[in-house]
Amino acid sequence: MASGRIRSDDALALALRLAQILDGLAEVIDTYAPVEVAVEKVFVNVNPQSTLLLGQARGAAICAAVLARLPVSEYTALQVKQAVVGLGHARKEQVQEMVKRLLRLPGHPSADAADALACAICHAHGGMGLGAIPTRGRRVRAGRIAS
Repeated sequence: MASGRIRSDDALALALRLAQILDGLAEVIDTYAPVEVAVEKVFVNVNPQSTLLLGQARGAAICAAVLARLPVSEYTALQVKQAVVGLGHARKEQVQEMVKRLLRLPGHPSADAADALACAICHAHGGMGLGAIPTRGRRVRAGRIAS
């Protein structure tokens, strides 16, 4: 398992920064040869300019996956938090703690790494949340375990 960050040069024009993201992710795909990609859907936040820039960076990430002929699945933040913590409105610290526990990491991942890993965990769980995952012949329904 690996995690990292792709940095773009703030001094460059937006198109060139997006190219850096695209190229960086193409290199990651070549190095680690994933078979699927999971991406968090963009949420609308207080600053519309930030939302737009995030959407463009996300588009570059999706393009890198599509160019590599990888299937892309998208999940909302609510779905990701539900799958990892069991609560759709969990705090970042709760997500970090559960990612650490689920993946048996030696320490807490950074907030960004935890978000990315949580998205992967959500995808691995079918994007349906912990409540939809059967455990040892039992079904979990509405917070209760039924045999």
